[in-house]
This record gives sequence, structure tokens and C-alpha cells, in this order.
Amino acid sequence: MIMKHYRFSRLSLGWQIFIGLLAGIVVGMIFYQNHTAITVLQSLGTIFLRMIQMIVMPIVISCLTVGITNIGDIKKLGRIGGKTLIYFEVLTTIAIILGLIVGNLAHPGSFIDIHKLQSTSIASYMASAKTASHTGFWDILLAIIPTNIFKSIADGDMMPVIFFSVFFGLGLAAIGEQAKPVIDVLNTVAEVMFKVTSWVMKYAPIGVFGLIGMTIAQMGVSALLPLGYFILIAYLTMIIFCVVILGIVAKIFHLHYWKTMKVVADEIILAFSTASSEVTLPRLIDKTQKMGVDQGITSFVIPTGYTFNLDGSAIYQSLAALFLAQAYGLHLSWAHQFTLLLVLMVTSKGMAGVPGASFVVLLASVSTIGVPVAGLTFIAGIDRFVDMGRTAVNVVGNSIATLVIGESEHALDREQYEHYLAHYHEAKG
Repeated sequence: MIMKHYRFSRLSLGWQIFIGLLAGIVVGMIFYQNHTAITVLQSLGTIFLRMIQMIVMPIVISCLTVGITNIGDIKKLGRIGGKTLIYFEVLTTIAIILGLIVGNLAHPGSFIDIHKLQSTSIASYMASAKTASHTGFWDILLAIIPTNIFKSIADGDMMPVIFFSVFFGLGLAAIGEQAKPVIDVLNTVAEVMFKVTSWVMKYAPIGVFGLIGMTIAQMGVSALLPLGYFILIAYLTMIIFCVVILGIVAKIFHLHYWKTMKVVADEIILAFSTASSEVTLPRLIDKTQKMGVDQGITSFVIPTGYTFNLDGSAIYQSLAALFLAQAYGLHLSWAHQFTLLLVLMVTSKGMAGVPGASFVVLLASVSTIGVPVAGLTFIAGIDRFVDMGRTAVNVVGNSIATLVIGESEHALDREQYEHYLAHYHEAKG
């Protein structure tokens, strides 16, 4: 028994997670609709997600505050922030357009008789969707500014925490030498939390086992079959975006795309398995710094990206909207599709961070093109399975974004980047 445990522990985290994923699928199929098993599996997964949530905020606050303090110059910070948000907007817009193009070419909804599909309740999404439908520019802006930073931390509301950390870091930089004790404490907090992260990640295979097992036990593999073509098209579109679009971006900025993907492979698998970007945040901050990106850049771009740079979610929302319109036999003119593009560009930013956010955004957006909201009940059952793919794409997009912003700001140590990629497995060991 000890030998078996030793052999398993010697496997890379990616392989451990993959084994947990396969085991979860098998157990979920065996215990389909078994409420006791579902409860146990859900609890195993929830334990992992809660442990990750426990460490995310301390890491973001400590790393971002110290990083902003090191930047010091408010003009430089404004340039980095502006450049980051423009990059995010351009890439998510490209993702939405790609989803629309593939939807028009593949016509996934034309092969479905929507009246023969089994519907699923979407009541849990409705309240959030009503909020999303009334979210405008000023609502988004006001939501970023915290009235009580401790409440924002407790609620896990990322953008207000980022906003506070930026100003706190600038304040520390402004008082100079007096800030050194606080900076030393924050550096120590960051180191401790990265150590805790390494401990928490040892539980990741069990968490993945529970989350995927719960999903299969609740839904069953049969839920995938009627909508298999849509799922296939969604995944192919996401792969095209990652390989072609992000590959071109990496080439433009002289980055080694495939070697970089090899470094963050464990995080991609983890995001795919858990359908949660948050679980990868601490490790991505750590890895991008080890790849040579300045701490101020990586600790700002990655948390912000989880709100503003959701490429996988953008692809899904545009593709799913067209899928439903086609399934209902609605012809969408280019004007309608342009309207959908504009709506998604706004709502996808306003609702980030809400559980099931991509589905909520879709709920808030489809009415603008005449699709009955009831139509979403027919794809709600497979949302979790597509969510796994779009979450993995979000992680890939934010990894590349961090390196791109670092390179554009001359804050990427090329020698360290090349060395870390070349000797990743040795460094990992």
C-alpha cells in the first residue's frame, strides 16, 4: 500500500489530476442519480475549492501591493493598466467574433429539434441575469470601487480588492523608507501563502475526482448525446482560438507558445477538471514570475484577467446565442449579430466573478436577438461540460496575456524566460 502511494506521489500533478478525472467519471457513471454518492462527491470537491478560495485573497493582496510599490510611478502604472485593458478588450472581441463566424459556418443549431430536447431548470441563474441586464458602464465602474475592503475580501470580490491593493501599493511607495516594515511583512505573507498553496495542491486530484464525479452522477453521460455536435463545435472553436489566435499573438511578441503551454499544462488540466479559473491563480502568479515577468505585472494582469479577459467564455456566449437562434429557426441579420457583439462586449465584463457567469451573461443577452429565454433551459444541462473547456481557455489566455504585457513593458527577463522553459522539469523537481 505504501509503495502504491509512493508511486502515485511520484507522478506529476497533471497526471494525478488526470487519473482523478478518469476515476471521477467512472464513479459518477456507477453511482448515477445516487443522492448519497452525489453528496459525498460534492463535498470532496467543495473542500478543495474552499481551500483555494482561502488562499487566493492573501496572495493577490500581498503580491499586488508589493508589485505596485516596486513600480512606484503612477504614470507607469496607468500605462500598464491601460495597455492591459486594451489588450483584454481586443482579444475578447476577437473571441466573440470567432464564435460568430464558426456559428455561421457550422450551423450547430440547424441539426437540432429543440422541442425534443430535455429541459433543465435555470431558476438559480435568473436573479443574476436580471442584474446583468441592467449593468451598464457606470454600474461596472462603481462596482470596482469598494466601500468596505474587508467586506470585499470576505465576499471574494476580486476587482475592488485589486483597486484597493493598487492604491495601497502607491501609498507605500509614496512614503518611501517608512513603508519597508510593511513591505517585508507582505513579502513574507506571499511566501507563506505560496507554501500553503503547494500543500493544498496535493489535495487537487481528490477535489477533481469529487467535482467531475458529482457532475456525471447528476447529469449522466446521456445528457451530452443530443447536444454532442454543439459541444464538439464549441471545443473545436476554443482549440482554434488557443492554437491560431494566441499562437499568432505569441509569435508577434517573440514568445515560445508550445513551451509555455508545457509549463502551465498542470494549471490547464486543473482548470478543465474543476471548471474554476480561481484554483489556478496562485500557481499562475508564481509560475509567470519564475518565467521572468516582473512581480508588479504578473500580480496585476492575472487577477484582472480573471474578470476582463475571459476568452473561452466569450467564444461560448456568441456561439451558444447563434446555436439557440438557429435551433428556433430565427434568421439573424448581420445587424442583429453586430448588436449581439456589442452587448456581449459589455455584459461579459460586468458579470465576471458570478458563479456560472458565462451562462448568466448568455441569459442576459439572448433576448436582444429575439431568442426566447426558455430556450436556455435546453442547454443548461450541458453547461458544466462546456464550462470545463472555456475555463481552460481562460487560463491559457491569461498566461499569454501576462507574458505579452511583460514583454511590451520590457519587464520580461528574456534570459530567465528562456532558461526556465528549457529547464522546467529540473526546476520543478
